[in-house]
Amino acid sequence: MNKESSVYNVDATIEWEKIDDKLQRKIFGYNENIMMVKVHFKAGGIGPIHAHHHSQTTYVESGAFEVTIGEEKKVLRTGDGFYIPSNVAHGAVCLEEGLLIDVFSPVREDFLT
Repeated sequence: MNKESSVYNVDATIEWEKIDDKLQRKIFGYNENIMMVKVHFKAGGIGPIHAHHHSQTTYVESGAFEVTIGEEKKVLRTGDGFYIPSNVAHGAVCLEEGLLIDVFSPVREDFLT
């Protein structure tokens, strides 16, 4: 695993990584302590409920998402955001095609393998 990304991350030069038919992601800047990831969802795309030891904060760049964090669900739209503490179950369903910008601490090493 590379311990850190390039200093500059130009969107047009980063390839999309296909997750499934409705999700793809691009990994932007990272080092061992932090990582930023852009995730594109088509309507109906699902980020299944899961948990991880990383803290996460997410900005809704576009679209609409039903986000579940712990036992609470909320619909979030362009300009909104959320924070997920370490080891809390969470997931999202895309209601309107859009982009999420995820920031993780520490780095999601599983995304780099």
